[in-house]
Amino acid sequence: MSTAPEWLDIFGHDEPYDDQVDGIETAIETARESGFLALEGACGTGKTMLALTAGIELVRDPESSFERVFVLTSVKQQLRQFEADLRTINANLPEDYHPISAMTLVGKADVCPYNLGNAGGIDDSNVYERCERLRDRTRGLTDEGTTAGSLVDRAKSQQVGLADSKSGASYLEAGGEPTPFPRETPEAGEGNVEYCPFYAGYLDDLPEDGDPIEAVPFDPTDFGLIEPEDLVRLAAGHGSCPHSVMGALLPNVEVLIGNYYHAFDPTTVESFTGGLIDEETFLVCDEAHMLEPRVRDLVGDSVSDRAIEDAERELSRVIEPLSAVEEAGADARHGSSAREEAAAVRAELDETDVTLGELRDTRRFLTALGDRLDERVTDYLDEAVPNWRGNLPDLDDDEIPLRDPETPATDDLTRWAERHGFDSRIWTRSESVCAVAARVLDTLDETEKRRASPPVGRTLALWHRADHTDFFREIELERTWDDTRSAESWRRAYTASYSLHNCLPAGAIGDRLDSFGGGVLMSATLEPLDVFTEVTGLKHIEEEADRPVIERTYGLEFPEENRASFAVAAPKFTYGNRGDPDESGDETTSTRRAYARAIRQVAEAPGNVLVGVPSYREAEWAASVLEDTDKPVLLDEATDDVATERLKQEFFAGDPKVLVTSLRGTLTEGVDYRGDRLAAAIVCGVPIINTASPRTRAVRTAYDREFGDGFRYALAVPAVRKARQAVGRVIRGPDERGVRVLCDERYAKESWDSVRGLLGAAEREEFQPVGTEMLGYALDQFWEETVTR
Repeated sequence: MSTAPEWLDIFGHDEPYDDQVDGIETAIETARESGFLALEGACGTGKTMLALTAGIELVRDPESSFERVFVLTSVKQQLRQFEADLRTINANLPEDYHPISAMTLVGKADVCPYNLGNAGGIDDSNVYERCERLRDRTRGLTDEGTTAGSLVDRAKSQQVGLADSKSGASYLEAGGEPTPFPRETPEAGEGNVEYCPFYAGYLDDLPEDGDPIEAVPFDPTDFGLIEPEDLVRLAAGHGSCPHSVMGALLPNVEVLIGNYYHAFDPTTVESFTGGLIDEETFLVCDEAHMLEPRVRDLVGDSVSDRAIEDAERELSRVIEPLSAVEEAGADARHGSSAREEAAAVRAELDETDVTLGELRDTRRFLTALGDRLDERVTDYLDEAVPNWRGNLPDLDDDEIPLRDPETPATDDLTRWAERHGFDSRIWTRSESVCAVAARVLDTLDETEKRRASPPVGRTLALWHRADHTDFFREIELERTWDDTRSAESWRRAYTASYSLHNCLPAGAIGDRLDSFGGGVLMSATLEPLDVFTEVTGLKHIEEEADRPVIERTYGLEFPEENRASFAVAAPKFTYGNRGDPDESGDETTSTRRAYARAIRQVAEAPGNVLVGVPSYREAEWAASVLEDTDKPVLLDEATDDVATERLKQEFFAGDPKVLVTSLRGTLTEGVDYRGDRLAAAIVCGVPIINTASPRTRAVRTAYDREFGDGFRYALAVPAVRKARQAVGRVIRGPDERGVRVLCDERYAKESWDSVRGLLGAAEREEFQPVGTEMLGYALDQFWEETVTR
């Protein structure tokens, strides 16, 4: 008789699936060898419980070196699933087990008592700047001899005074609980310096030489999952800073749940989570098919024309007092306040290695960069859109490459800078110069604001450091509108940015993954796994660091008779085949006629139907072919998150409807369509991004050079994952029934540009090819059989 595995005590349900058993044991065994499990598991596999069980078992094993599990997910719905599974685990632990301690990581805006209470002049727009400034002032007061405890007492005494006054002011409430402090931030010291009493409370609780965990005003072992609401209630109610308490808890809980920023954004890692990324941490990377594109965005950078202007003004603000005194010399008529301001600036500079000459040189560089940007954008628009000044509202987003995207070389801006005397020292020193300028301004200006100069300086330094092979530089034109700008200026219609893109983030991803002790990277759409391990640097880790990378693929566990899956051999839904929707009309091309027919046939399903097409323009066309359907048709447009959420809720409510959306939008991935929310989905075409875009061409070139097939790695695989995510919304539970349709012959046939081989093995078996003439019959047959069962 076999012995039950030890991890079964942690597993939150009565009986694991066979795939879960294999996955948990494989993850544990692989992590013990400092390796990673790359896992594709269809909906219903139980990936969340699988990964948590494996990680927690390793953390609880006294012979294991793992101290914590760090969960990363890019989708809020999945974050909630990890929280739910942790509650399930804790609710079903054996009686002699301590609860699994866990915490969800959030930003300051989510836990700041003043922001949550709409008090203290703090809101979402300024919470980060105000918080940092108030913390600095609080530390400054304690450095000057005022104790943190006395600051706490002063705030409480101000509260008493307010409560007794005619104003009727009350205690600030946060998390549904009263705090010990007033709604307005208190003041102390000479000049009545504003400070944060919650941060003072944290400093007062912080032992001088002890562990920061001692400053946590509650025992975390009394809890399982500590959610943001719990953190605010327990910390702010005590009079301590919830965000600081969260930082103290980080190394002391067994499971942390965050997003990709917490592990891959350089600024976040440096300031907050760096101590968690080591060989004692078991990584769970969820929705891992998004790892490559998300990290590519995080490890690139950009600086806008407006940021350059703001940074230039900030440097001028630092330079001007010194210049004024310098020009006035010993002239007694020069005001004492101006001399005092200049002395304050000089004192700050003397604490650094930044000189007045460097400040002037950097300001001159910023001025030249702004002028150069204006010149390049104007010249480009004059050539590409000759009548642009008369049609500013009609301009679209655009790109101006600064080198040939397919030929790695030094970019035009760097060459221009060299010709104009802006050498490497100007580029690299800009980071320090701009950081010092911001610091000086903070001593002169009492207004809380986010300084533009530090990020501008960091971007310029990175621009110079980054190589010209894996990085691509361009000017991005983002469609905005600013009535304060001249009607003759492109700045009225555009925000322009110097942008630096990391075309090949495998190195950055791999280096960061290599810092963890091991883990699981998982998704419902990870195949082809060989491509995934290469573009995320896992293959390099396996080969160079001798760390095992094990692959697993698990298909749908739900009854096959509940679903019908078709790969329709319709003509390729490419621009060349289908034509422009605005010019071709409703169904004037044979390709559009075939797709219109398929869309209508799928839309007849007895329930909600999702139609996914490659772009929002095509979504408008797809909605138009459904004008005569009996169901209401909802059209998703490129709008904000609020409008998208409203559209989603309208789709879920009431009688069956058809939702038409772009496959590049947010409604085809990470949205919960459980139960009767979705009966059928059709994907029209392969949603490959614009291959003519300079940035796309640069990425494809980098992938060609690194992996040998840039089109497959950079374009085809991500596109097929988008399609798989969309049809994967249909079947989310064992009792659900539905239809999944991939409509394009590239899914159905083997050919030079076929993508059928990019589907998972189980999907290739399930998505049987059918001709366009047979789809209607196959759909009718499925729904008839479903109704009779």
